[in-house]
Amino acid sequence: MTKPDPDEPPIGERVRSHRLRQGRTQAAVAGLAGIAEDYLSQIERGHRTPTVAVLRALARELGVPVSALLGERHPTAPDRIRAGLGAVEHALVGITPPAPPAETPDLPGLRDRVEHAWRTYQTSPTRFTDTATLLPPLITDTEQALRTLLAPGEQDHRREAHRIAADLYTLLRTWCKRTGRPDLSLLAADRARRSAHDADDPLRIAAADWNLGHVLLNDGEPEAAETVARHAAATLGPWREHRERAAMYGALHLVVAVALARRRMWWHAREVIRDHAHPAAGVSGEGNIHHTVFGPSNVQLHRVSIEMESGEAATALRLARDVDPYALPSVERRATHLLELTRCHEQRREDPAVLLHLRQAEETAPEDVHNSLLAQDMVRDLRRRARPSYSREVAALAARMGILAN
Repeated sequence: MTKPDPDEPPIGERVRSHRLRQGRTQAAVAGLAGIAEDYLSQIERGHRTPTVAVLRALARELGVPVSALLGERHPTAPDRIRAGLGAVEHALVGITPPAPPAETPDLPGLRDRVEHAWRTYQTSPTRFTDTATLLPPLITDTEQALRTLLAPGEQDHRREAHRIAADLYTLLRTWCKRTGRPDLSLLAADRARRSAHDADDPLRIAAADWNLGHVLLNDGEPEAAETVARHAAATLGPWREHRERAAMYGALHLVVAVALARRRMWWHAREVIRDHAHPAAGVSGEGNIHHTVFGPSNVQLHRVSIEMESGEAATALRLARDVDPYALPSVERRATHLLELTRCHEQRREDPAVLLHLRQAEETAPEDVHNSLLAQDMVRDLRRRARPSYSREVAALAARMGILAN
């Protein structure tokens, strides 16, 4: 996670710079990226903030990584999160020396510690820094438990240790992704799958594939993510009378829907939610089975997200009226939803609502918002056009995010 640079140009200027450097017209780039020329013009002039799908399409067409359009840079100095990430990396690759092995690993205690780490990550406003202190010793202790339980008579204990490891590495995948280390995120996802299969636990195997699907989405491989998620859902078996299976089936199909939306296949994404995720939510109800936060509220949040990504801001805002993000047991999902609503209002140039939702998102998860490059760009754009009646509030928000002096 990097500190934003106050001198970084907004997304539109970076898109324009890459396009002009290649000597290409707006019409050519817009057409090949699948958007209207006027839409690209508005992006370049700072009148529109592109959706994630459009940003990916532009990056692909311009032959640059998405991070180049977002202005992401390598950190110049370590902070608390970066220091925590270093400790996590050392534990993952075995640099951190393990403690002397116990005769019998405390598996119930290890399970409680992993669950505590998950609760911290999903509920703490400062979830990245708080979780950073918990993860390194958990990694070393879990790996040590797996090495210790090798005797023939310890199969049941070893399977439980693998279940614990699968849950821990699922957490590590999302933590590493959000802290800017996709390489470690992929390593964690692979270990989660390994342990889920070694535990011979069908639901955890499905959860590990859900986990891998998110890695593939983050790596810009939506087709692969869709394939993994559809296959995992198909292997779950009957789910309509099993709450946990229904939750995993629905969570996997939310991955499918996002993958389709990333490929701008909006109607197919809507059909997947209508025909698969929504019925599964009716069986599972609200919950957090295998930390997927799957349920009716999360399905509705994905409906809002897809409409927002497709440019249907009015429809997205209408659907959002029936969503209570605070009912979700995850500050990440709440903050993500609030930022998506911010972008809907930004597309409609409803600046007071943009400021309101940015502040609500910041109150919910300050670390998420302060380190979101899209949020930073929205704040920069808002500051350029803010009216005197709320310009001081915008300046104060920008100062808290580190993108200008207060």
